[in-house]
Amino acid sequence: MEHRVFPRFLDERIHVRLVGCGGNGSQMLTGLARLNHALRALGREGLRVVAHDHDAVSPANVGRQLFAPGDVGRNKAVVLIHRINSYFGTDWYAEPSEFKPSDGRTDILVICVDTRAARAFINYAVTTPGGMSGSRCPSYWMDLGNRREDGQVILGCPASNKRWRKNKERLPTVAELLPEIIRRGREDNTPSCSLAEALERLHLFVNQAVVTPALQILWQLFRFGRLTWHGAFINLATGHVRPLPVDPVAWARMRGDEPQPTKKRKPK
Repeated sequence: MEHRVFPRFLDERIHVRLVGCGGNGSQMLTGLARLNHALRALGREGLRVVAHDHDAVSPANVGRQLFAPGDVGRNKAVVLIHRINSYFGTDWYAEPSEFKPSDGRTDILVICVDTRAARAFINYAVTTPGGMSGSRCPSYWMDLGNRREDGQVILGCPASNKRWRKNKERLPTVAELLPEIIRRGREDNTPSCSLAEALERLHLFVNQAVVTPALQILWQLFRFGRLTWHGAFINLATGHVRPLPVDPVAWARMRGDEPQPTKKRKPK
């Protein structure tokens, strides 16, 4: 089965809103810059990216995230966007604040946050009237997440987007396939004080491992206009990468609602 993108995604400039510029977000942002450069070289309109992050660079971020010692104390989104605009000549924009559903046009929402509460807020925004629903709802929601040595990426189409509402090719979102990811629970958000401490919490290359398939999904979408897989599960401990196919059977299995075989009744 294939998922096909709306034709305008191949003809127009695509507005991408990236939320979170930390471990996954910093890698994702620089990858989007390379992707945009490649699309422009092919004669396409490319991407317009707005990056959100209210956090400042800490010493523990240097080395694991794409920051230098001189960046410490500065806003993450501002540092990265300024660097990308200078290097690639883009006109991308930094929002040194938390994401708000009313922030403006969004074709693709890329979420690189690390809490259930933040994901629950995004899910509320794209599914609730008054949030980003209706004509303002993004066509795609890409979610990246990871733990110490594993992670996942899932690209979905919010059902509240009127273009996808009754379309059989709609991709389910991360909240639909992994509802536990938005359930409130106990979370440890204590910041690390040093790189050594941070590496005890997260392996050095787990973010890069998650971001690579995410960028490949977007490349397939923008370059060829179709997808046969729209997510991946990565485990660095075992070396396994398992793609998520565009397949209703696979989606039902993940949700746990695949039909159970009917038991034959014994004749009386």
